[in-house]
Amino acid sequence: MAPLSSADASLAAFRAELAGDVVTPDDPGYDEARSIFNAMIDRRPAVVAVCENAADVARAVRFAREEGLPVAVRGGGHSVSGMSLNDGGLVVDLSRMNAVAVHPGSETVRVEGGALMGDLDRATQPYGLATTGGRVSTTGVGGFVLGGGSGWLDRLFGLAVDNLLGVELVTADGSTVRATDQENPELFWALHGGGGNFGVATALTLRLHPLPEFSIALLMFAPEAGPDVVRLYRTLIEHAPPEVSGGVIYLTGPPEEFVPAHLVGTRLCGALVTYAGGEEGLRKVAQPLLALPHEVEIVTALPYADFQCMLDDPAGLRNHWSAEYLTGAPDDFVSVFCALGEAMPVPTGTQHVLFPQGGAIAAGPARFPVPYRDAPWIVHPFGVWEDPADDERCLAWVRRVREDVRPWSTGAVYLNFIGDEGRDRVVAGLGAENLRRLTAVKTRYDPDNVFRFNHNIAPAAAA
Repeated sequence: MAPLSSADASLAAFRAELAGDVVTPDDPGYDEARSIFNAMIDRRPAVVAVCENAADVARAVRFAREEGLPVAVRGGGHSVSGMSLNDGGLVVDLSRMNAVAVHPGSETVRVEGGALMGDLDRATQPYGLATTGGRVSTTGVGGFVLGGGSGWLDRLFGLAVDNLLGVELVTADGSTVRATDQENPELFWALHGGGGNFGVATALTLRLHPLPEFSIALLMFAPEAGPDVVRLYRTLIEHAPPEVSGGVIYLTGPPEEFVPAHLVGTRLCGALVTYAGGEEGLRKVAQPLLALPHEVEIVTALPYADFQCMLDDPAGLRNHWSAEYLTGAPDDFVSVFCALGEAMPVPTGTQHVLFPQGGAIAAGPARFPVPYRDAPWIVHPFGVWEDPADDERCLAWVRRVREDVRPWSTGAVYLNFIGDEGRDRVVAGLGAENLRRLTAVKTRYDPDNVFRFNHNIAPAAAA
């Protein structure tokens, strides 16, 4: 079809029908409307539909189909491979649909599809309630939850998707459906890890949990202490209750007040212990790490929603991430992990992270398409940098991390932690047996693969 122009009658009618805004390349604000978290992604959609409500979303999907435009969906815009944008198509932008309604009596929350993690956490904090969220406040809730959802509270409360109670969805024909355990249960099952393959999630209902106190211990060590730090942290987690989480993180010393000036811009090994409780209990758990000589120490109680903002990376940087889920973290693995930390590009915003699982993750419902929940550890090479001249060395380092830790890999992976790494990785993120069942759901709700800018599950006719 010919490219749309602002003079097209169909586009003019679409503008008039939408409660929100329609942004095209001719409009002021177009570049802002097409910018997302990862600065490596530069795509030019023909239309950005900034939706105000579910009716707008349905109309946008129908318009795209009428005009033959590919459809991408933007929630938080955090996908590392830029799945929330396309070239020459239509973007359903949910950013204005960010309302959060907390129901403290039932310990549930309804979250609109464009809400960010910070919107959710700030809304639930006054009630002393929380649910598993991402490890930064700028992640979109919808994509995070429907992709599985790993965060600081998952050892205690389960994966985010384990707390999913209902989804309001606009499907490929522009109709609206609700999915719960009782209503469209097969679709509801598929939404537990199947991501945005089945429609646009305009709202989600999540289970909340009491979280009256939260505290952290953040320690930074000279990098040569890395092996001792990892081994101590490993032992700590193996004996800790599920209230304890965190990670070991190689990083560049950030220009923050709590980092001594001579360490800013240098390689450091950090240990983060998060605790769903008060500072006194945290100190007891973290004592082995506190006893190890270190350069930086922060031990404090603070609101969980405040902590969620502490590790935010700014938008506009270049990003490339991946992950491997591990069978364990024996000493030979620790040596490899630390050597990779020593090889990490510095100074950049890149981080080399070892996250724990276990607890409520491993004990969660096995029926959902989440094949990685039984892995006790995760390696997450998180490449972040500013200068395009660093592209090759940062990309190569992420690839090297995956290659070097593969002897300990379970083969499964959390798809929100990776970009476009091919069909085999999609299968690894969903499970081969699950994929057959997911394909049947996809074929029923999206037989033409309208929603394909994602870790795609092809419908049967296109498989």
